[in-house]
Amino acid sequence: MHAAYPALRLRRTRAAGWSRRLHAEHILTPADLIWPMFVTDGAQTEEPIATLPGVSRWSIDLAVARAREAHDLGIPCLALFPNTPRDRRSDDGAEALNPDNLICRATRAIKDAVPDIGILTDVALDPYTAHGHDGVIDTAGYVRNDATVELLVGQSLNQARAGADIIAPSDMMDGRVGAIRAALERDSHVNVQIMAYAAKYASAYYGPFRDAVGTRGLLKGDKTTYQMDPSNREEALREVALDLAEGADSVMVKPGLPYLDIVRAVKDAFAVPVFAYQVSGEYAMIEAAVAAGAADRDAMVLETLLAFKRAGCAGVLTYHAVHAARLLGA
Repeated sequence: MHAAYPALRLRRTRAAGWSRRLHAEHILTPADLIWPMFVTDGAQTEEPIATLPGVSRWSIDLAVARAREAHDLGIPCLALFPNTPRDRRSDDGAEALNPDNLICRATRAIKDAVPDIGILTDVALDPYTAHGHDGVIDTAGYVRNDATVELLVGQSLNQARAGADIIAPSDMMDGRVGAIRAALERDSHVNVQIMAYAAKYASAYYGPFRDAVGTRGLLKGDKTTYQMDPSNREEALREVALDLAEGADSVMVKPGLPYLDIVRAVKDAFAVPVFAYQVSGEYAMIEAAVAAGAADRDAMVLETLLAFKRAGCAGVLTYHAVHAARLLGA
């Protein structure tokens, strides 16, 4: 039974900064951040992304430098995404299986230079297909589930052999986590983690990302036959349950802020590490608000990231990772 006012004054513990810090229920640190990074061919190459102001594609040598910066700031993990040249894209996404593709070369270079930073690699075929879908398609344009899973297994082994620490299947094919886990075990990659994009929604928030990886204009149709309907909540719990049963070490909800109810539901239901991806559209909206003079970037970034922690996230993939880490370390 709580006391009543004035014996109980809830503002009492908020009256001084030291007391607010003492009573904080959730704390955000650089160790909660994963930095998504876009990699491109070339040397000493930086390609700013117009729809993601402040974000660039980096050649591998410059990505290595960014990895050192992230490590020094206390960011524990990078998520790598390739901007595959169009002449290396094909209907079956075969470049994903090339052991010398852009992601594999970037992974090896970063692990050689900064061995203590984690590397998360995306497992999906959309950065490699000529049609922009996450798998191989039939004559009607439908993504073939089982044929795609076979390719995703090969892609996962390719990335693990290059040194990836976390394999993150983002394709939303049925059964792919179990197939990947079995293949990693057979190939002696027993400590390679799987972070499953378990609840990935067919969202309107992904546009700038498609610019970053060069798929805007390539995608034929949409991804609603494999990514989740934004109206569904219970289905997310079924997806998470399946991925955990198949061997996922952690799960991800994507997008982030508009789906905090899903994050909370997953955390409450399964008590496993849950991550969220603060996707490109979310980042772009913050930057647009800042550019319009409608928001303070520092305050908005930290408040938004803290909301993910409060909802139950173990960590957040965010393009603001370096900015946030500098603020938190100040």
